[in-house]
Amino acid sequence: MKESIVTETDRRVIVAQARRVVIKLGTAILMKEDGGIALSRFYSFIEAIAGLMKEGKEVLLVTSGAVGLGSQKLGLTKSPKQLPLKQACAAIGQGRLMALYSDAFASMDIITAQILLTEGDFSNRQRYLNLRSTIQELVQLRVLPIINENDTVSTVELESVKAEEHYKVNFGDNDKLSALVASKIEADLLVILTDVEGLYTDDPRKGLDSQLISEVSAITPEIESLAETPAKVTSKVGRGGMKTKLDAAKTATHSGCAVVIAGGKVPNVIPRLFAREPLGTLFLPQAGLTGKKRWIAFATTVKAALVVNDGAKQALRAGKASLLPAGVLDVRGTFERGDVVSIVDATGSEFARGIANYDSEEVNLISGLHSAAIDEKIEVRNYDAIVTRDNVALLEPA
Repeated sequence: MKESIVTETDRRVIVAQARRVVIKLGTAILMKEDGGIALSRFYSFIEAIAGLMKEGKEVLLVTSGAVGLGSQKLGLTKSPKQLPLKQACAAIGQGRLMALYSDAFASMDIITAQILLTEGDFSNRQRYLNLRSTIQELVQLRVLPIINENDTVSTVELESVKAEEHYKVNFGDNDKLSALVASKIEADLLVILTDVEGLYTDDPRKGLDSQLISEVSAITPEIESLAETPAKVTSKVGRGGMKTKLDAAKTATHSGCAVVIAGGKVPNVIPRLFAREPLGTLFLPQAGLTGKKRWIAFATTVKAALVVNDGAKQALRAGKASLLPAGVLDVRGTFERGDVVSIVDATGSEFARGIANYDSEEVNLISGLHSAAIDEKIEVRNYDAIVTRDNVALLEPA
Protein backbone atom coordinates (compact mmCIF):
# COMPACT_ATOMS: atom_id res chain seq x y z
CA MET A 1 0.00 0.00 0.00
CA LYS A 2 1.35 3.43 -0.90
CA GLU A 3 2.16 5.64 2.04
CA SER A 4 0.39 8.97 1.96
CA ILE A 5 2.62 12.03 2.12
CA VAL A 6 -0.25 14.20 3.33
CA THR A 7 0.36 15.96 6.62
CA GLU A 8 -2.33 16.94 9.07
CA THR A 9 -1.91 20.53 7.90
CA ASP A 10 -2.54 19.43 4.29
CA ARG A 11 -5.75 17.70 5.31
CA ARG A 12 -6.93 20.78 7.14
CA VAL A 13 -6.21 22.99 4.16
CA ILE A 14 -7.92 20.68 1.63
CA VAL A 15 -11.12 20.33 3.66
CA ALA A 16 -11.33 23.72 5.34
CA GLN A 17 -10.58 25.73 2.18
CA ALA A 18 -12.92 23.76 -0.11
CA ARG A 19 -15.27 26.30 -1.66
CA ARG A 20 -17.51 24.09 -3.77
CA VAL A 21 -18.64 20.95 -1.95
CA VAL A 22 -20.80 17.96 -2.88
CA ILE A 23 -22.26 16.01 0.05
CA LYS A 24 -23.74 12.55 -0.46
CA LEU A 25 -26.12 11.14 2.16
CA GLY A 26 -26.86 7.43 1.88
CA THR A 27 -30.00 5.54 2.79
CA ALA A 28 -28.24 3.74 5.62
CA ILE A 29 -27.61 6.98 7.52
CA LEU A 30 -30.89 8.73 6.66
CA MET A 31 -33.18 5.83 7.50
CA LYS A 32 -33.78 3.77 10.61
CA GLU A 33 -33.78 0.00 10.34
CA ASP A 34 -37.61 0.01 10.49
CA GLY A 35 -37.76 2.20 7.36
CA GLY A 36 -38.51 5.58 8.91
CA ILE A 37 -36.37 8.69 8.70
CA ALA A 38 -33.80 9.07 11.51
CA LEU A 39 -35.13 12.55 12.25
CA SER A 40 -32.55 13.80 14.75
CA ARG A 41 -29.71 12.83 12.43
CA PHE A 42 -31.58 14.19 9.40
CA TYR A 43 -32.05 17.61 10.98
CA SER A 44 -28.44 17.69 12.15
CA PHE A 45 -27.40 17.31 8.49
CA ILE A 46 -29.78 20.13 7.53
CA GLU A 47 -28.27 22.46 10.12
CA ALA A 48 -24.73 21.54 9.12
CA ILE A 49 -25.31 22.09 5.39
CA ALA A 50 -27.09 25.37 6.09
CA GLY A 51 -24.12 26.42 8.20
CA LEU A 52 -21.70 25.71 5.34
CA MET A 53 -23.80 27.75 2.92
CA LYS A 54 -23.99 30.67 5.34
CA GLU A 55 -20.19 30.59 5.55
CA GLY A 56 -20.13 31.21 1.80
CA LYS A 57 -19.52 27.68 0.55
CA GLU A 58 -21.33 26.40 -2.54
CA VAL A 59 -23.01 23.12 -1.59
CA LEU A 60 -24.78 20.45 -3.63
CA LEU A 61 -26.57 17.56 -1.95
CA VAL A 62 -26.91 14.07 -3.44
CA THR A 63 -29.40 12.03 -1.46
CA SER A 64 -30.84 8.54 -1.32
CA GLY A 65 -33.96 7.44 0.56
CA ALA A 66 -36.88 7.64 -1.89
CA VAL A 67 -37.41 3.88 -2.21
CA GLY A 68 -37.18 3.44 1.56
CA LEU A 69 -39.77 6.13 2.25
CA GLY A 70 -42.09 4.71 -0.38
CA SER A 71 -41.76 1.24 1.10
CA GLN A 72 -42.64 2.61 4.52
CA LYS A 73 -45.69 4.46 3.19
CA LEU A 74 -46.98 1.28 1.57
CA GLY A 75 -46.43 -0.66 4.78
CA LEU A 76 -44.00 -3.12 3.23
CA THR A 77 -42.19 -5.25 5.80
CA LYS A 78 -39.35 -6.15 3.43
CA SER A 79 -37.34 -4.23 0.88
CA PRO A 80 -39.05 -4.64 -2.53
CA LYS A 81 -37.30 -7.01 -4.92
CA GLN A 82 -39.33 -6.71 -8.12
CA LEU A 83 -38.40 -3.79 -10.36
CA PRO A 84 -41.95 -2.39 -10.91
CA LEU A 85 -42.57 -2.34 -7.16
CA LYS A 86 -39.23 -0.64 -6.52
CA GLN A 87 -40.09 2.02 -9.08
CA ALA A 88 -43.53 2.48 -7.54
CA CYS A 89 -41.90 2.94 -4.12
CA ALA A 90 -39.53 5.49 -5.62
CA ALA A 91 -42.43 7.42 -7.14
CA ILE A 92 -44.23 7.52 -3.78
CA GLY A 93 -41.16 8.23 -1.70
CA GLN A 94 -39.48 10.89 -3.85
CA GLY A 95 -42.15 13.50 -3.17
CA ARG A 96 -42.05 12.77 0.56
CA LEU A 97 -38.26 12.98 0.61
CA MET A 98 -38.17 16.31 -1.20
CA ALA A 99 -40.92 17.75 1.01
CA LEU A 100 -38.86 16.90 4.09
CA TYR A 101 -35.79 18.60 2.66
CA SER A 102 -37.68 21.60 1.32
CA ASP A 103 -39.47 22.31 4.60
CA ALA A 104 -36.37 21.78 6.72
CA PHE A 105 -34.14 24.04 4.62
CA ALA A 106 -36.88 26.66 4.33
CA SER A 107 -36.76 26.99 8.11
CA MET A 108 -33.09 27.90 7.58
CA ASP A 109 -33.98 30.47 4.88
CA ILE A 110 -32.44 28.30 2.16
CA ILE A 111 -34.19 27.70 -1.17
CA THR A 112 -33.89 24.18 -2.59
CA ALA A 113 -34.21 22.80 -6.11
CA GLN A 114 -34.92 19.19 -7.02
CA ILE A 115 -32.90 17.54 -9.81
CA LEU A 116 -33.75 13.96 -10.84
CA LEU A 117 -31.30 12.36 -13.23
CA THR A 118 -31.04 9.32 -15.47
CA GLU A 119 -28.13 7.70 -17.29
CA GLY A 120 -29.09 9.52 -20.49
CA ASP A 121 -28.43 12.88 -18.84
CA PHE A 122 -24.77 11.90 -18.73
CA SER A 123 -24.31 9.70 -21.82
CA ASN A 124 -25.77 12.35 -24.13
CA ARG A 125 -23.14 15.09 -24.24
CA GLN A 126 -25.58 17.90 -25.09
CA ARG A 127 -27.83 16.99 -22.16
CA TYR A 128 -24.71 16.71 -20.02
CA LEU A 129 -23.67 20.25 -20.93
CA ASN A 130 -27.21 21.59 -20.43
CA LEU A 131 -27.35 20.00 -16.98
CA ARG A 132 -24.04 21.60 -16.07
CA SER A 133 -25.39 25.03 -17.03
CA THR A 134 -28.51 24.55 -14.91
CA ILE A 135 -26.53 23.46 -11.86
CA GLN A 136 -24.10 26.35 -12.26
CA GLU A 137 -26.98 28.83 -12.40
CA LEU A 138 -28.63 27.38 -9.29
CA VAL A 139 -25.36 27.57 -7.37
CA GLN A 140 -24.83 31.18 -8.41
CA LEU A 141 -28.35 31.98 -7.18
CA ARG A 142 -27.40 30.52 -3.76
CA VAL A 143 -29.96 27.76 -4.22
CA LEU A 144 -29.23 24.28 -2.86
CA PRO A 145 -29.58 21.63 -5.61
CA ILE A 146 -30.87 18.35 -4.16
CA ILE A 147 -29.99 15.56 -6.56
CA ASN A 148 -31.15 11.96 -6.84
CA GLU A 149 -31.39 9.33 -9.52
CA ASN A 150 -34.85 9.25 -11.09
CA ASP A 151 -35.57 5.70 -9.94
CA THR A 152 -39.15 5.95 -11.21
CA VAL A 153 -37.99 5.75 -14.84
CA SER A 154 -34.33 4.72 -14.58
CA THR A 155 -33.55 1.04 -14.12
CA VAL A 156 -29.75 1.25 -14.13
CA GLU A 157 -29.42 1.35 -10.34
CA LEU A 158 -32.51 -0.63 -9.38
CA GLU A 159 -32.17 -3.59 -11.74
CA SER A 160 -29.24 -5.98 -11.65
CA VAL A 161 -28.15 -6.56 -15.23
CA LYS A 162 -25.63 -9.17 -16.31
CA ALA A 163 -23.50 -7.54 -18.96
CA GLU A 164 -20.41 -8.41 -20.94
CA GLU A 165 -17.09 -7.61 -19.30
CA HIS A 166 -16.52 -4.73 -21.72
CA TYR A 167 -19.89 -3.12 -20.86
CA LYS A 168 -19.15 -0.29 -18.41
CA VAL A 169 -22.10 1.51 -16.82
CA ASN A 170 -20.81 4.82 -15.49
CA PHE A 171 -24.09 5.56 -13.75
CA GLY A 172 -25.82 3.18 -11.42
CA ASP A 173 -25.81 4.29 -7.79
CA ASN A 174 -25.85 7.54 -5.86
CA ASP A 175 -22.21 7.14 -4.85
CA LYS A 176 -21.18 7.30 -8.50
CA LEU A 177 -23.80 9.97 -9.18
CA SER A 178 -22.23 12.17 -6.50
CA ALA A 179 -18.82 11.73 -8.14
CA LEU A 180 -20.18 12.58 -11.59
CA VAL A 181 -21.80 15.70 -10.18
CA ALA A 182 -18.57 16.68 -8.42
CA SER A 183 -16.66 16.15 -11.66
CA LYS A 184 -19.21 18.06 -13.72
CA ILE A 185 -19.15 21.21 -11.57
CA GLU A 186 -15.41 21.03 -10.78
CA ALA A 187 -16.04 20.67 -7.04
CA ASP A 188 -13.16 21.03 -4.59
CA LEU A 189 -14.43 18.33 -2.23
CA LEU A 190 -16.83 15.39 -2.26
CA VAL A 191 -17.99 14.13 1.14
CA ILE A 192 -19.58 10.67 1.12
CA LEU A 193 -21.26 9.87 4.43
CA THR A 194 -21.97 6.22 5.08
CA ASP A 195 -22.52 3.73 7.91
CA VAL A 196 -18.82 3.01 8.50
CA GLU A 197 -16.20 5.56 9.50
CA GLY A 198 -14.04 5.24 6.39
CA LEU A 199 -11.83 2.72 4.61
CA TYR A 200 -10.26 0.09 6.86
CA THR A 201 -7.35 -2.28 6.38
CA ASP A 202 -9.81 -5.12 7.06
CA ASP A 203 -13.43 -5.59 8.05
CA PRO A 204 -13.56 -3.79 11.45
CA ARG A 205 -16.18 -6.25 12.68
CA LYS A 206 -13.80 -9.20 12.35
CA GLY A 207 -11.47 -8.22 15.15
CA LEU A 208 -9.19 -5.63 16.69
CA ASP A 209 -6.48 -5.69 14.02
CA SER A 210 -8.41 -3.58 11.52
CA GLN A 211 -7.23 0.02 11.27
CA LEU A 212 -8.82 3.07 9.71
CA ILE A 213 -6.81 4.42 6.77
CA SER A 214 -6.61 8.16 7.33
CA GLU A 215 -5.32 9.22 3.91
CA VAL A 216 -4.98 7.65 0.47
CA SER A 217 -2.65 9.33 -2.01
CA ALA A 218 -3.69 7.13 -4.96
CA ILE A 219 -6.35 4.45 -5.46
CA THR A 220 -4.13 1.54 -6.39
CA PRO A 221 -5.18 -2.07 -7.04
CA GLU A 222 -4.10 -2.80 -3.46
CA ILE A 223 -6.44 -0.12 -2.14
CA GLU A 224 -9.26 -1.40 -4.36
CA SER A 225 -8.74 -4.93 -3.02
CA LEU A 226 -9.72 -3.70 0.45
CA ALA A 227 -13.28 -3.24 -0.81
CA GLU A 228 -13.69 -6.65 -2.44
CA THR A 229 -15.40 -8.17 0.59
CA PRO A 230 -19.09 -7.16 0.55
CA ALA A 231 -19.08 -7.07 4.36
CA LYS A 232 -16.99 -3.89 4.30
CA VAL A 233 -20.21 -1.91 4.08
CA THR A 234 -23.54 -3.66 4.39
CA SER A 235 -26.92 -2.46 5.49
CA LYS A 236 -30.48 -3.68 5.53
CA VAL A 237 -31.65 -0.40 4.07
CA GLY A 238 -28.74 0.72 1.87
CA ARG A 239 -27.78 -0.60 -1.56
CA GLY A 240 -24.20 0.57 -1.82
CA GLY A 241 -20.95 -0.81 -0.47
CA MET A 242 -17.35 0.29 -0.08
CA LYS A 243 -16.59 -0.81 -3.65
CA THR A 244 -19.07 1.71 -5.07
CA LYS A 245 -17.61 4.38 -2.83
CA LEU A 246 -14.06 3.65 -3.98
CA ASP A 247 -15.27 3.74 -7.60
CA ALA A 248 -16.82 7.14 -6.87
CA ALA A 249 -13.62 8.34 -5.18
CA LYS A 250 -11.60 7.23 -8.20
CA THR A 251 -13.84 9.20 -10.57
CA ALA A 252 -13.80 12.33 -8.41
CA THR A 253 -10.08 12.34 -7.61
CA HIS A 254 -9.16 11.86 -11.28
CA SER A 255 -11.25 14.96 -11.95
CA GLY A 256 -9.16 17.00 -9.51
CA CYS A 257 -11.59 16.73 -6.58
CA ALA A 258 -10.62 15.58 -3.08
CA VAL A 259 -12.88 12.99 -1.43
CA VAL A 260 -13.67 12.17 2.18
CA ILE A 261 -15.51 8.97 3.09
CA ALA A 262 -16.68 9.25 6.68
CA GLY A 263 -19.22 7.89 9.12
CA GLY A 264 -22.56 9.63 8.84
CA LYS A 265 -23.59 8.39 12.27
CA VAL A 266 -20.66 10.16 13.96
CA PRO A 267 -22.20 13.07 15.93
CA ASN A 268 -21.82 16.43 14.17
CA VAL A 269 -19.67 14.81 11.48
CA ILE A 270 -20.01 17.63 8.92
CA PRO A 271 -19.10 20.55 11.23
CA ARG A 272 -16.26 18.51 12.70
CA LEU A 273 -14.85 17.71 9.27
CA PHE A 274 -14.85 21.37 8.31
CA ALA A 275 -13.46 22.28 11.73
CA ARG A 276 -10.41 20.27 10.59
CA GLU A 277 -10.89 17.13 12.65
CA PRO A 278 -9.22 14.14 10.92
CA LEU A 279 -12.37 12.05 10.54
CA GLY A 280 -12.84 9.37 7.90
CA THR A 281 -10.55 8.62 4.97
CA LEU A 282 -9.25 11.43 2.78
CA PHE A 283 -8.49 10.64 -0.89
CA LEU A 284 -6.16 13.14 -2.50
CA PRO A 285 -7.05 14.79 -5.81
CA GLN A 286 -5.07 13.89 -8.92
CA ALA A 287 -4.26 16.06 -11.92
CA GLY A 288 -7.66 16.92 -13.37
CA LEU A 289 -8.82 16.05 -16.88
CA THR A 290 -10.33 18.67 -19.19
CA GLY A 291 -14.10 18.97 -19.34
CA LYS A 292 -14.50 16.93 -22.52
CA LYS A 293 -12.11 14.24 -21.35
CA ARG A 294 -13.91 14.00 -18.00
CA TRP A 295 -17.07 13.23 -19.95
CA ILE A 296 -15.29 10.62 -22.07
CA ALA A 297 -13.66 8.98 -19.06
CA PHE A 298 -16.46 8.95 -16.54
CA ALA A 299 -19.85 10.23 -17.65
CA THR A 300 -21.02 8.05 -20.49
CA THR A 301 -21.84 4.35 -20.57
CA VAL A 302 -19.31 2.26 -22.53
CA LYS A 303 -20.78 -0.63 -24.51
CA ALA A 304 -17.72 -1.95 -26.35
CA ALA A 305 -13.95 -2.32 -26.10
CA LEU A 306 -10.96 -2.15 -28.40
CA VAL A 307 -8.03 -4.44 -27.56
CA VAL A 308 -4.72 -2.83 -28.52
CA ASN A 309 -1.13 -4.03 -28.70
CA ASP A 310 1.68 -2.89 -26.40
CA GLY A 311 3.01 -0.36 -28.90
CA ALA A 312 -0.36 1.36 -29.19
CA LYS A 313 -0.77 1.35 -25.40
CA GLN A 314 2.60 3.01 -24.86
CA ALA A 315 1.90 5.62 -27.54
CA LEU A 316 -1.53 6.47 -26.13
CA ARG A 317 -0.24 6.69 -22.56
CA ALA A 318 2.48 9.07 -23.73
CA GLY A 319 -0.30 11.37 -24.97
CA LYS A 320 1.38 12.02 -28.29
CA ALA A 321 -0.43 9.63 -30.62
CA SER A 322 -3.84 8.62 -31.88
CA LEU A 323 -5.10 5.04 -31.99
CA LEU A 324 -4.37 3.82 -35.51
CA PRO A 325 -5.85 0.67 -37.11
CA ALA A 326 -2.49 -1.10 -36.96
CA GLY A 327 -2.59 -0.99 -33.15
CA VAL A 328 -5.95 -2.75 -32.74
CA LEU A 329 -5.92 -6.48 -32.00
CA ASP A 330 -9.62 -7.17 -31.42
CA VAL A 331 -13.07 -5.59 -31.19
CA ARG A 332 -15.40 -6.61 -28.36
CA GLY A 333 -19.02 -5.57 -28.65
CA THR A 334 -20.74 -3.28 -31.13
CA PHE A 335 -20.72 0.50 -31.42
CA GLU A 336 -21.47 3.33 -33.83
CA ARG A 337 -19.34 6.23 -35.02
CA GLY A 338 -19.16 8.80 -32.23
CA ASP A 339 -19.69 6.30 -29.40
CA VAL A 340 -17.29 6.17 -26.47
CA VAL A 341 -15.37 2.88 -26.35
CA SER A 342 -13.12 1.30 -23.77
CA ILE A 343 -9.46 0.82 -24.72
CA VAL A 344 -7.84 -2.22 -23.11
CA ASP A 345 -4.48 -3.95 -23.39
CA ALA A 346 -3.90 -7.58 -24.35
CA THR A 347 -4.55 -8.70 -20.76
CA GLY A 348 -7.96 -7.01 -20.77
CA SER A 349 -6.92 -4.20 -18.43
CA GLU A 350 -8.70 -0.94 -19.28
CA PHE A 351 -6.37 2.06 -19.34
CA ALA A 352 -8.21 4.59 -21.53
CA ARG A 353 -11.47 5.51 -23.24
CA GLY A 354 -12.08 7.37 -26.46
CA ILE A 355 -14.60 8.52 -29.05
CA ALA A 356 -14.63 6.19 -32.05
CA ASN A 357 -14.33 7.61 -35.57
CA TYR A 358 -15.63 4.37 -37.10
CA ASP A 359 -18.28 1.83 -36.12
CA SER A 360 -17.48 -1.69 -34.92
CA GLU A 361 -18.01 -3.32 -38.32
CA GLU A 362 -15.64 -0.86 -39.94
CA VAL A 363 -13.02 -1.30 -37.23
CA ASN A 364 -13.19 -5.06 -37.72
CA LEU A 365 -12.41 -4.51 -41.40
CA ILE A 366 -9.37 -2.28 -40.85
CA SER A 367 -7.92 -3.47 -37.53
CA GLY A 368 -4.29 -4.51 -37.81
CA LEU A 369 -3.86 -2.66 -41.11
CA HIS A 370 -2.00 0.51 -42.01
CA SER A 371 -4.11 3.67 -42.36
CA ALA A 372 -3.50 3.65 -46.13
CA ALA A 373 -5.73 0.58 -46.38
CA ILE A 374 -8.80 2.41 -45.03
CA ASP A 375 -9.93 3.60 -48.47
CA GLU A 376 -9.84 0.04 -49.76
CA LYS A 377 -12.00 -1.33 -46.95
CA ILE A 378 -14.42 1.49 -46.07
CA GLU A 379 -16.69 3.36 -48.48
CA VAL A 380 -16.81 6.63 -46.53
CA ARG A 381 -13.42 7.42 -45.00
CA ASN A 382 -13.62 9.43 -41.79
CA TYR A 383 -10.14 9.78 -40.25
CA ASP A 384 -6.76 8.06 -40.45
CA ALA A 385 -7.17 7.14 -36.78
CA ILE A 386 -9.82 5.01 -35.12
CA VAL A 387 -9.60 7.36 -32.14
CA THR A 388 -7.78 10.69 -32.41
CA ARG A 389 -5.52 11.68 -29.54
CA ASP A 390 -7.61 14.71 -28.53
CA ASN A 391 -10.54 12.31 -27.95
CA VAL A 392 -8.58 9.89 -25.72
CA ALA A 393 -8.98 10.06 -21.94
CA LEU A 394 -6.45 8.12 -19.85
CA LEU A 395 -7.83 6.36 -16.77
CA GLU A 396 -4.47 5.93 -15.06
CA PRO A 397 -1.31 8.00 -14.76
CA ALA A 398 1.19 7.57 -17.58
